Amino acid sequence: MTTDTAKRTPIWKSIHDTLLRDISERRYAPGDKLPTEAALARRFGVNRHTVRRALATLAEDGLVHARRGAGVFVAQSHTDYPIGKRVRFHQNLRAAGHLPGKQLLAMETRAADTTEAELLALTQGDPVHVYEGLSLSDGQPVALFQSVFPAARFPGLPDALTRLRSVTAALADQGLDDYTRAWTRLNAKLATPTQALHLQLREGAPLLRTISLNIDADGKPVEYGRTWFSGDRVTLTVADP
Repeated sequence: MTTDTAKRTPIWKSIHDTLLRDISERRYAPGDKLPTEAALARRFGVNRHTVRRALATLAEDGLVHARRGAGVFVAQSHTDYPIGKRVRFHQNLRAAGHLPGKQLLAMETRAADTTEAELLALTQGDPVHVYEGLSLSDGQPVALFQSVFPAARFPGLPDALTRLRSVTAALADQGLDDYTRAWTRLNAKLATPTQALHLQLREGAPLLRTISLNIDADGKPVEYGRTWFSGDRVTLTVADP
């Protein structure tokens, strides 16, 4: 004979289902931080171990993820990001129904290293502008980027980038109305501690890195860029030529 005890739903499963419903009904939206284990334990009248099991199951389902020292967050939905001849961050995200944004992390003018000089058709040691930042979608970080430009051709670019926060707008401000992607290379990387901190991921989380070169209508290089996309938030797609 089956007892009532055997029929009972485990407490951790009940907590899991309640939190799942909260997420499904967007009481906690993508990117939101869930209450602490202690707060959830008080809410459900259980110990933290029981709450931890419910959260672990949500994480296994890909619905939440923990950030060391920060808490547990609702997973982001994926953003499709086309890779093609004319890749424009703001336009891509708006077309997908997202609100784009950028956060400036560093801006400097320095001597070009060997790789930068070769790709930008410069002499090693020629000055380049280096723009580093964080790309945002709906206020949440989705990618880290570094863009390198020939300083002699675009002397006022740092000021334009600081004001406009858009490479396309800043280059137009400097007299370049159009540019295209010459090539893009893609490979997988694991997040370093610094990258994980900026992207609000765990150290070692999967990243998709693109390396690319943009050129003007005459085929002259104008931008050498590297971008590290959050692997669980962005899907890179190959756009039609």
